[in-house]
Amino acid sequence: MGWLADETGLDKTQANYTPLTPLSFLRRAAEVFPDHPAVVYGPHRKTYREYHARCTQLASSLAQMGVRPGDVVATLIPNLPPQAEAHFGVPACGAVLNTINTRLDVATVAYILGHGAAKVLLVDTQFLDLAEAAREAMDGEKPVLIEVPDDHAGFPATGRYQTYEALLAQGDPAYDWHMPQDEWESLSLNYTSGTTGRPKGVVCHHRGAYLNAMGQIVSWRMVLHPVYLTIVPLFHCNGWCHTWMMPVLGGTLVGCRDITARAIFDAIADEGATHFGGAPIVLNMLVNAPVADRRRFDHTVEVFTAGAPPAPSTLAKIEPMGFNVTQVYGLTETYGPGTECLWSAAWDPLEGDDRAAIKARQGVAMPFLEHVTVMDDAMAEVPRDGAVKGEIMFRGNGVMKGYYKNPVATAEAFAGGYFHSGDIAVLHPDGHIQIADRAKDIIISGGENISSVEVEGVLMAHEAVNLCAVVAKPDEKWGEVPCAFVELKPGADVTSEALIAFARARLAGFKTPKMVVFQELPKTSTGKIQKFELRNLARKM
Repeated sequence: MGWLADETGLDKTQANYTPLTPLSFLRRAAEVFPDHPAVVYGPHRKTYREYHARCTQLASSLAQMGVRPGDVVATLIPNLPPQAEAHFGVPACGAVLNTINTRLDVATVAYILGHGAAKVLLVDTQFLDLAEAAREAMDGEKPVLIEVPDDHAGFPATGRYQTYEALLAQGDPAYDWHMPQDEWESLSLNYTSGTTGRPKGVVCHHRGAYLNAMGQIVSWRMVLHPVYLTIVPLFHCNGWCHTWMMPVLGGTLVGCRDITARAIFDAIADEGATHFGGAPIVLNMLVNAPVADRRRFDHTVEVFTAGAPPAPSTLAKIEPMGFNVTQVYGLTETYGPGTECLWSAAWDPLEGDDRAAIKARQGVAMPFLEHVTVMDDAMAEVPRDGAVKGEIMFRGNGVMKGYYKNPVATAEAFAGGYFHSGDIAVLHPDGHIQIADRAKDIIISGGENISSVEVEGVLMAHEAVNLCAVVAKPDEKWGEVPCAFVELKPGADVTSEALIAFARARLAGFKTPKMVVFQELPKTSTGKIQKFELRNLARKM
């Protein structure tokens, strides 16, 4: 065994071991980037020294309110400075952060608050009615409400509750942060969409968030002082861990309350935004933005896109506008992005649709994950032929601790030593993953499997189509047939017959939609199309 046989004195000590936590990123930034802009939003302009001080006062004030290590503090706040501060201030007092989707209904918010046993709820004034109704609907102990006004956006304080700024003013700027003794300690609690039942509480640990943030810096090829525009909701996988990531490089986080093309172009032109993440619907918004909403800029904006496979036609259009798009993929259970479409120099000559088709792949594991692959039902990796389908599975430090108070669902998700994503994909010869569909979105027509993603990609190439979603429609003869729900571009006009003919010219006959329905598509707050609602509509047609 040599020297490994005798490790006398080679112990963990304070000198050589510290539990990993993203809290350390902001503490360092306050020292090395004290005067650099940390968070900006309208008139709100805070340096890293000020950002750290405000997070410290938040932690102190929560502790004064009786919040103890392990307690849950929830938020109902858009992508604003207080939401960013909560990402550090809440865990700095040892509490677990639960960021709640602001677009949820009263019953679901009440369930989340009760299930997580939130002690305090920081709530933006716009969503105060929702918070009050949810609190009223709860049984048992109810959280204390702290109102977070946004005067800049026209949401002044109502006077009904203590305000966020008043809470901070009570805090001790010299408060000693509660740093985790074990990096496995819980950092955040995020709830899944709950489209198939009650939402599940995904528990993330300090180690995973630290490594995810560091790994994405490598994957995004970031250098010092990026300017990050918060398009991904900070209540969605904690904004893909990007709020925790920014202090590492002394980055500036730009708040954005309402996600519009004008707001995005303004942030790029006025604040110099260099990076943002978002679903393909955001890319579509920019591609189709009216001239009046556009602004000129002279730098390349790096974009991470995820949430659904982007249509190659969208990718082909947005890159010439000054955006370099990288497809990433992940879930709430993997802290957000876990794979990246890692570009190869061999693809440099590709142009147009060929280039976009490669960029639409979900790619390979990011550096902080041990293994991401596609497996069959026997837990064997599928052939790397780009044809045989299986389920995407994850293993590594970037996977959740489990589902809160749900050991059965946790065991099922971790069966065989991997996290089961529920997404169906193929493996290409170079190891890149490409999603074929969600398991529940596969359409089985006459015994043939149809990828809704493939059909959507064809329809999105039509010049009149802004967005589309393809779902299964019951059929007496075939069991199921594809039904397309289509949202047209403003001023565009096309018939269902013309779209079906367009698809038939590019797809096998059994894959061609048998019905096209024109309507606005239902979407989540993160831009995902809610296919379960469309499936319900299709069943009634």
